[in-house]
Amino acid sequence: MSIATKPSEITLPADNEGWATVLHYLAVKFPYIAESVWRQRILAGKVYWFGGEPITVDTPFKASKRLCYYREVTKEPVIPFSHSILYQDEHILVADKPHFLPVTPGGEYVNECLLARLKRDTGLEDIVPVHRLDRDTAGLVLFSVNADSRPAYYQLFSQAKISKSYQAVARLTPALCNAALPVNWHIANRIEKSQPAFINAIVPGEVNAMSDISLQQHADGLGLFELIPHSGKTHQLRLHMLSLGMPILHDNYYPVLLPKRPPQFDKPLQLLAKTLSFIDPVTNSAQAFTSQQQLALRPAALS
Repeated sequence: MSIATKPSEITLPADNEGWATVLHYLAVKFPYIAESVWRQRILAGKVYWFGGEPITVDTPFKASKRLCYYREVTKEPVIPFSHSILYQDEHILVADKPHFLPVTPGGEYVNECLLARLKRDTGLEDIVPVHRLDRDTAGLVLFSVNADSRPAYYQLFSQAKISKSYQAVARLTPALCNAALPVNWHIANRIEKSQPAFINAIVPGEVNAMSDISLQQHADGLGLFELIPHSGKTHQLRLHMLSLGMPILHDNYYPVLLPKRPPQFDKPLQLLAKTLSFIDPVTNSAQAFTSQQQLALRPAALS
């Protein structure tokens, strides 16, 4: 059993949709966790109001009140790849994340995530990622380590004042196997949630997702691409590569959602957050970072 070292927080909805008790709400909110499990956690004191007041199995639902609980999983996967810290000052930390490692706790991952590792490395508790990176994607992640300056770094992303580039490897369409390089595309379309809810899809409608994609190298039917997103939709680059008829190699979601299975450590998604650059909103200095990882065209290893 893996139990989180720090509690998670949730704010109960402002509108009560028929939940008589907090226990009832939790059982509905988290359908994959049996009500009996929540009952055991409550009886063990692992669920309480923000501030420390414990709840009971009969505590009434209280709209908009903050609740704390400890996440736990029966068996947590261990990710056998290391991360690195590329930069740290009094405001930010830049980490280079390996494939398969989630940035924050979620699902079956409680303590095996980049955030928990960085807290152990640095001894700091107040570390917060200021943007997201999929568990399957490797590369650069920017963290805030200072609550006072944190809003300024959030605004870098919300106001599109940060530049990012990615690398990807995909199988080429036949027409591109011997094409003169580079080959460039500008992709602009609409991405919305699909079914199941953790995947997205390109749909008709007003553009909300834009990327520039460039084929930089090719060998033996594989291509190495540079991808520059101009928006931040979930799975945007994976969908935009799919739209070109060249899904990213070892993608378990697109074009076909594969059944859930243990991590395939020998077949990482060939997507890497390669560079990150911005004008530091606190120091006004130019910051530029490059992942120490590198995707390459190695047909034998990528098959």
